[in-house]
Amino acid sequence: MNQPQIQEYPQWYKRYIDLVEGNVLEVLERQGPDFAGFLGCIAEKADYAYAPGKWTIKEMVGHVIDTERIMVFRLTSFARGEKAPLPGFEEDDYVINAHFKDRTLISLSEEFECLRKANLFLFRSLNEEELNRSGNANGNEISVRALVFILAGHVMHHTNIIKERYL
Repeated sequence: MNQPQIQEYPQWYKRYIDLVEGNVLEVLERQGPDFAGFLGCIAEKADYAYAPGKWTIKEMVGHVIDTERIMVFRLTSFARGEKAPLPGFEEDDYVINAHFKDRTLISLSEEFECLRKANLFLFRSLNEEELNRSGNANGNEISVRALVFILAGHVMHHTNIIKERYL
């Protein structure tokens, strides 16, 4: 799958897309067990936030899971030809309303791994025509291909944040 062109997505997603090197499907496949394994190694820091008002590691992982679900809904909708605009989401409100603090980091890591594994069946089934389709989400045009790359880059981005600011 070729990397999306700059006109296929809003500019703020470039930071995620640029993180993805090589075959995106292979990256996505490795991320399921790799991210879960990484989280298993830092379970003792699960409730740590590096500054007041910042998410804990558990909340950040919950955000990654929520984002995966939302982006895959968008991706599926557009791949199937949806023409209606889709809403945005306020990530901080989602985290506040999700009570991730009440969960274990292990359960969140298992959920991510299962979710990603299921999503890979969809990603692998997309043909070139479907990957080239786009739709409107949060008032912006975005392609199915871009959403696939964003998902991979989003996990990389948050893994980097955990390593740089939480450990």
